[in-house]
Amino acid sequence: MLALKSGLDRRKGERLLMATLELTVNGKVHRVESDPNRPLLDVLREDLHLTGTKFGCGEGQCRACTVLLDGTPSLSCLTTAERAQGKQIQTIESLAKDDKLHPVQQAFLEENAMQCGYCIPGMIMQTVALLERNPSPSEEQIVNGQTETSAAVAVIPGYCRL
Repeated sequence: MLALKSGLDRRKGERLLMATLELTVNGKVHRVESDPNRPLLDVLREDLHLTGTKFGCGEGQCRACTVLLDGTPSLSCLTTAERAQGKQIQTIESLAKDDKLHPVQQAFLEENAMQCGYCIPGMIMQTVALLERNPSPSEEQIVNGQTETSAAVAVIPGYCRL
């Protein structure tokens, strides 16, 4: 159970309940004072300064905010910070090691799959999760694995589905 105390919303100036949350992000434990119902996306970007995860629609449709929770793709705009406690949170920042891109990042780069690049971190995280579950997926499994991630791609003019 969380110990709650009163705090102030920095954006709206409203009073809210605050708690000390312990989040494990990219292998490092962080203690954050926050409203436990605040979206994980906001905590990652505003408190931990991990800005690779993007805010797109705020409704879970575009998938730009995808992170991995215990290896499973999760929409950080819809996941509360409290719900993420006790889980391993992995963001796009965790993938590159020693200035070397993760193989999925490298593949996206080599295939010129970036377009504007805004939703790419979410697509990459979804792809990483798929390949961790199945290192040799069929073309059908790849297409099915990306369907949710690229759901909003069709609304971007001139963009082909990956």
